[in-house]
Amino acid sequence: MIYGNMTISHYKRSNILVWMLMAFQAGVLNIGGFMACHRFVSHVTGFATFFGYELTQTNFSHALGMLLVPLFFLIGVMLSAYLIDSQIRANSKPRYYLSFGLIFGLLLLVFYLGINNQFGIFGEPLNQDRDYLLLFFLCLICGIQNGTITNVSKSVIRTTHLTGITTDLGIGIIRLLNSKSVNEGIENEKKATFMRLGIIIFFLSGSVFGGYVFKRFEYWGFGFPLLSSGILFLLMIYFQLTGNKKLQE
Repeated sequence: MIYGNMTISHYKRSNILVWMLMAFQAGVLNIGGFMACHRFVSHVTGFATFFGYELTQTNFSHALGMLLVPLFFLIGVMLSAYLIDSQIRANSKPRYYLSFGLIFGLLLLVFYLGINNQFGIFGEPLNQDRDYLLLFFLCLICGIQNGTITNVSKSVIRTTHLTGITTDLGIGIIRLLNSKSVNEGIENEKKATFMRLGIIIFFLSGSVFGGYVFKRFEYWGFGFPLLSSGILFLLMIYFQLTGNKKLQE
């Protein structure tokens, strides 16, 4: 992935490291959003549920907010599709550094606004417009990240939420248990199963790590996903723009 190829090996070590770091980052972002304003930031299903609940409680302004938040996730996915998928379909090398640079820039903005009290009191109830602003930014970031990884992996990998990965893991486990009767593609299935398990573990690890970090540092805690996104951004720039031939797939 990081070398700009249009096709990738999902199980190449360098790519797996990227998947795991992004899953860890997503776990940190999700717990950060939850602790800051009591909502998970990449759980579109949850926002649809909250929309229905707020509507039945005649809280129309909150219902509108719950409807708008996942829209920013969708916009993020569309941005990544424009930057990545359009290039692939045009038979051009996708410029991943643009997508990762956008994630880094948005996280930098979230970090700056957070530590300057533009999102209000950390952990306050979700009842003011400034709380929704934080959710908008975080959902936009997760949409870009998930859209980028989905595009490059041809819908095999997700890193910002676990429902699809857990479903694939369950199917993969049964395939491995039945490997004696079906041998075709079993090696790739083993690799995929361990990769999916790794993504789940790293997402959970990011959530646990983020829980301690945000409890102590509040908005300053967004500096950790800012750092990880900066590292990924620099990696993309280095390998894609310098054209390192030795490590290409």
